[in-house]
Amino acid sequence: MMDYKYILSRKIQGIQFSGIRRFFDIAAEMENVISLGVGEPDFKTPWSIREAGIRSLENGKTWYTSNAGLAELKKEISFYLKRRFDLEYDAKHEVLVTVGGSEGIDACIRSFVNPGDEVIVPEPSFVAYAPMAELAGAAVVPLPTKVENQFKITAEELKAVITPKTKLLIFPYPNNPTGAVMTREDMEPLAQVLRETDIIVLSDEIYCELAYGGQHVSMASLPGMRERTIVINGFSKSFAMTGWRLGYACGPAPVILQMTKVHQYAIMCAPTTSQYAAIEALRSCDDAVRKMREEYDLRRRLLVHGLNEIGLTCFEPKGAFYVFPSIRSTGLSSEEFCEKLLYSQKVAVVPGPAFGKSGEGHVRISYSYSIQHLMTALDKIKDFLAEIK
Repeated sequence: MMDYKYILSRKIQGIQFSGIRRFFDIAAEMENVISLGVGEPDFKTPWSIREAGIRSLENGKTWYTSNAGLAELKKEISFYLKRRFDLEYDAKHEVLVTVGGSEGIDACIRSFVNPGDEVIVPEPSFVAYAPMAELAGAAVVPLPTKVENQFKITAEELKAVITPKTKLLIFPYPNNPTGAVMTREDMEPLAQVLRETDIIVLSDEIYCELAYGGQHVSMASLPGMRERTIVINGFSKSFAMTGWRLGYACGPAPVILQMTKVHQYAIMCAPTTSQYAAIEALRSCDDAVRKMREEYDLRRRLLVHGLNEIGLTCFEPKGAFYVFPSIRSTGLSSEEFCEKLLYSQKVAVVPGPAFGKSGEGHVRISYSYSIQHLMTALDKIKDFLAEIK
């Protein structure tokens, strides 16, 4: 018999599965579960985008593209970022088309990290950052954020975790799971700290179009930060294109050149059909994005109000499509709360520690679901709270 535990990489065996998945594996085996856990838009991809993808297939455009992506798409990405966020990138040398934002994050980390380098990962945040950094040989340095600070990073907190080994700062705003955003005023003190170092910022801006009450601002747009920031973005959240698996990375040409090597050997190129569809998304779907944002905003306000009303204190998120209420008043741990809620009321939410240890005492609830779905779930959560009193 093969001893796979001995043969398999110790590093990969040491990586834990996503804390999100355990609950959804349980929920998948139950009937009539109301899921509020998956970070996926419930909107269909706008028709004009789907049509562009179909048309590319009908025209036989099924071959590989260049490694870095279709030139036409890279130009549209460059136009879009300038038009929407005042970011300027040379389409030929400073834009890389990737298989979703996640591949862009991985390629960026692998392009910078040497074994033993430190990567600062704010938490709570997206479950993949720390494992990706660990797989690249980095030492992950958690940077806990607090609800009292609206889950924002402060300059003092950042300074406290920087060491001579710090290579990379993950900057995940708008944030998954908290919905926190960082304004230009919030970022200026951080930029002042970073400009005095050689630390690179990986700015994950996948939720850039889902900011409520103010325009998203990129760290790369601040003075002196473009040269030290890699912007990761994509089409999954803003354009309801999760299954198309398309993202992009933008940054200084020497960085994008090295990231393209990682992409070239691991991936070859992003899906051709998806690239043609994405061109249409950037050219003509501003109105569709705005309408989806308005609907998310309505759901956001309904859910925050509803949770606070039933006794779960909820920070008001300003971006993405998640709320991160405190469940400390119940006396249960996050895991206990989620498990008991699932078995009692068949409502699936995600325990906060799935996004880092500092997420304990919270759960993540996605509002990428219909109003009716959310209202039914609120009623069931209210019944659950009454049950465990």
